[in-house]
Amino acid sequence: MKNKFLPYSRQLITDNDIEEVKKVLKSDFITQGPFIENFEKELAKIVNSKYGVAMNSATSALHIACMALNLRKGDYLWTSPITFVASANCARYCGANVDFVDIDKNTGLMSIEQLKIKLKEAEKLGKLPKVIVPVHLTGCSCEMREIHDLSKKYGFYIIEDASHAIGGKYNNEAVGNCKYSDITVFSFHPVKIITSGEGGIATTNNYSLSIKMRELRSHGITKDKTKFKKLSGESWVYEQQSLGFNYRMNDICAALGLSQLRRLEKIVLERNKQHNYYVKILKDLPINLLKIPDNVYSSFHLQVIQFDKKNIQNYNKIFDELRTSGIGVQLHYIPVHFQPYYQDLGFKKGDFPSAEDYSSKSISIPIFPGLNKEDQDYVKKSLERILY
Repeated sequence: MKNKFLPYSRQLITDNDIEEVKKVLKSDFITQGPFIENFEKELAKIVNSKYGVAMNSATSALHIACMALNLRKGDYLWTSPITFVASANCARYCGANVDFVDIDKNTGLMSIEQLKIKLKEAEKLGKLPKVIVPVHLTGCSCEMREIHDLSKKYGFYIIEDASHAIGGKYNNEAVGNCKYSDITVFSFHPVKIITSGEGGIATTNNYSLSIKMRELRSHGITKDKTKFKKLSGESWVYEQQSLGFNYRMNDICAALGLSQLRRLEKIVLERNKQHNYYVKILKDLPINLLKIPDNVYSSFHLQVIQFDKKNIQNYNKIFDELRTSGIGVQLHYIPVHFQPYYQDLGFKKGDFPSAEDYSSKSISIPIFPGLNKEDQDYVKKSLERILY
């Protein structure tokens, strides 16, 4: 057994990260200070969006993005069944209905063909979605140009769930530029590409949406006297104009995120090199890797492998033996419609066959900053031993 544990992903905190956080701790503001605005501006600049709105999690960002687009009871939000539950839960927070679009079996991403079919059927039934949330699984962008074209035809908004995809590219442009969407959401949880401890951000090119999200993340309050509706304009007055939340990011998290953001390109390049090495060493094993479209540069938050038909039958055994060998594999993800909460809403096994097939044979193996070739060789040898 290997004497160190290799998780599927983890954070890398440097001395520079620690120094940046110390600056905040020694400053006058540890929350609602200048580091948050700096982080928002720098990230927006990197992804080439006009605005960034930082929050305490990507889940919060998804929720507020839905609210900013006025998603409400009676509306529909569609997303992928292969995602973390937050991609769907954000609709339920708003009282809206959720449905799913099955995936492309080769990429794990939302299937454009299935989306086209489902939109035609929904149009006939008068149940078109108000919002669609494509999920950039593992750091690989969905086919956003086609989804955007469909949004113009059928009249829905688009929120890109790019929780996995900071530093990735689509058509040689940064994910998050919102060229083909209304809002993009990133996550900075410790296992993601960069981390702020906990945190998320929503990017957009729409000024009104950015202002709405800023207000909603802070109790629905504005201090802009030119926008006051009822109260007088004394210097101490603020006005709550809607029911918002306390979803703010603090400066400690922003400082860590800003420091990590400065080496984003290097981190993503390292993950791509690790992926390429896996491609080389795993090619003779009875497994497949997800396809990365030619017009996508993935950030490789996850490295997903898929077993062949013979080994699917031994999935539990393979999973447990890899864990016992010190390899922290995980399934990303159990289809959302398998969860009891969503089954109580009427979803059932068999609804999205490609997603269900994906979850029966997929597993995430280690990929993270600092993983070396010796570690990857150990993963390969462990797989080889278990599969044969």
